[in-house]
Amino acid sequence: MARARTALAGTVAEFEVVDESPSTNADLLARPTAPTPAVLVAEFQSAGRGRLDRAWVSPPRAGLTLSVLLRPTVPISAWGWLPLLAGVALVDAVGPPARLKWPNDLLLDDRKAGGILVQADGDVAVVGIGVNVSNTEAELPSAAATSIGLALGRPVDRTDLLLALLTGLLGRYGAWSAAGGDAERCGLRRAYLDACASLGQRVAVSSVVHGGGRLVGTATDVDVLGRLVLTGAFGTTAVSAGDVAHVRAAEA
Repeated sequence: MARARTALAGTVAEFEVVDESPSTNADLLARPTAPTPAVLVAEFQSAGRGRLDRAWVSPPRAGLTLSVLLRPTVPISAWGWLPLLAGVALVDAVGPPARLKWPNDLLLDDRKAGGILVQADGDVAVVGIGVNVSNTEAELPSAAATSIGLALGRPVDRTDLLLALLTGLLGRYGAWSAAGGDAERCGLRRAYLDACASLGQRVAVSSVVHGGGRLVGTATDVDVLGRLVLTGAFGTTAVSAGDVAHVRAAEA
């Protein structure tokens, strides 16, 4: 990781690597006056959380666990694009066959290899990213998970991955900021549509926004606000948050 510090000099305001952190997101949220962008990488995260408050656990140095502290200057109504932006940067950094399950789960061969959690406090947004890099099958939490190394069938250098991820994330963040948070104008929405494996799929969404109910339909679009557009027996609706599962028609 020392190579990363040198390579990122002048790009990030603060870069720190720690052996262990309960949660890199929580650590950065506790430092709201830190210069931006600030990056915190943990070789092991003991109490990491993903979306919907799920645990995220990976053996030391088997994965890549980091958080990036930002102060977006775009309207807060556009902040919903931040996790999708990070997802696109992650797909770009990993390369084929990486795709995204809406909103931002990294998929490799239809198995989850990583996830993103964005938390905001005041004018600060912290983008947390966890990726399985060299995990073996025995080190994965379930058969639905995988690692980049397993999917690609070769070793992956974590520092190279980190540099590609941060370069892509900050580049897209800069373009999105310059466009005032307009995901269409800066090309972010198009890039996300190209990366999203959920589109055209029959999906089941357990949505807190829809009273905790389960919507089953076809994912037809991601709108200008980053919401997943579903079409089904209920008509057409846009979901801003929820747990998505790709399902076969027989499972619906």
